[in-house]
Amino acid sequence: MLKKLFNSFRSPLRRAHQPHSTPHVLNNNQHPIQRGQISRYAISVVERLQNAGYEAYLVGGCVRDLLLGIEPKDFDVATSATPEQVRGEFRNARVIGRRFKLVHVHFGREIIETATFRANHPEGDEEENSNQSSRNESGRILRDNVYGTLEDDAQRRDFTINALYYDPVSERILDYANGMHDIRNNLVRLIGNPTQRYQEDPVRMLRAVRFAAKLDFDIEKHSADPIHDLAHLLGGIPAARLFDEVLKLFLSGYAIYTYDLLVDYGLFGQLFPASAAALRQNPEYTDTLIRNALDNTDLRIHQGKPVTPAFLFAALLWPALPARVIRLQERGMPAIPAMQEAAHELIAEQCQRIAVPKRFTMPIREIWDMQERLPRRSGKRADLLLENPRFRAGYDFLLLRESAGEETGGLGEWWTDYQDASDSDRRVMIRNLSGKDEAGSAPRKRRRSGGAKRKRAPQGGGAGE
Repeated sequence: MLKKLFNSFRSPLRRAHQPHSTPHVLNNNQHPIQRGQISRYAISVVERLQNAGYEAYLVGGCVRDLLLGIEPKDFDVATSATPEQVRGEFRNARVIGRRFKLVHVHFGREIIETATFRANHPEGDEEENSNQSSRNESGRILRDNVYGTLEDDAQRRDFTINALYYDPVSERILDYANGMHDIRNNLVRLIGNPTQRYQEDPVRMLRAVRFAAKLDFDIEKHSADPIHDLAHLLGGIPAARLFDEVLKLFLSGYAIYTYDLLVDYGLFGQLFPASAAALRQNPEYTDTLIRNALDNTDLRIHQGKPVTPAFLFAALLWPALPARVIRLQERGMPAIPAMQEAAHELIAEQCQRIAVPKRFTMPIREIWDMQERLPRRSGKRADLLLENPRFRAGYDFLLLRESAGEETGGLGEWWTDYQDASDSDRRVMIRNLSGKDEAGSAPRKRRRSGGAKRKRAPQGGGAGE
């Protein structure tokens, strides 16, 4: 009975298809994708929707990555069925989202994300239904639930390389936007008018950079040209959404190239305004420290080691911190309280742009605070610091500072030796400090102008501790 009830509410899209333009079709002997490379659950979702009378395809990044010989991290499905109709076909499905309503079909720990074909939003005098679609005054899409045909869906996707549809039943690829051409030519190209598409969703500028970095592609000229002038539109994106996007940018194994592109296109300053100011004021030190941190992060990811956003954000923001600490010290505030006050101020400002959760801002502050404590080694302080749960991250961060050319009076080497020393040797090391206890205090020692970069780099797992 329920099945018949659901059948009675089939969308007109299923019964009366609108005329489509002819896509470029690649048969199974014209592309390298094999069914065995695809999640059996994704194939199951497609087959079940097709058997129920709907159109359904694998789409987007999974198709692109399979064509490039990259193992997809997940599989997405596009279908003519509405979210409610998909939910009616799968008891293990849940409709999510308001801005962009879609369905998660759960198979244990694997989720197959299933989206209904979307159409372009009404233009000009056409009526816009706020329950289905809406934009703000700058043109940014606030709600995107205007359903359409397969062709509509292809034309409203962001990049040509993401507008490829694969049918695992017939093993054919449908290419409506010349995505295969751009894959062969290593190009990231927007579909439609680039300025309008960026205005609709400014995060597309970050996605263009991310795909270019991940795939080692170039951003096609017409798609790249408006980015610098429209970068300011990122200021209107919710800070929580930008946090998710920044994690994708920097924690996917190609952070160095991503950073270069963000700086080149004027996007880095929109994400990290204080750090961008430090990059202008002290370019050599700031750039070297950030690069070394990102290089260490990429290395850990490629080695399969854990990373944490706390260490990453601590490094990205650090160049903007010392000047603030020094200003507070010049007003008479002691070193550690000055560090804590400056850290609170800087993180609060950054969270207005990127909503870094408290579970990460607390470790960031602790890593920074450790930079003021590590020089204070007399008596029992050194042993107490070794027992501190943030010691390892703080120590790795100290080595990161030194690798960027920051002079700390040999503090990193001292702590390296101290960790490996016997108890008796440690006592000798403490006695030999001879009043040099505060050498290397983070904001007080200014980097030597034109000094040679130190060879030592973070050794342990600072990026993952």
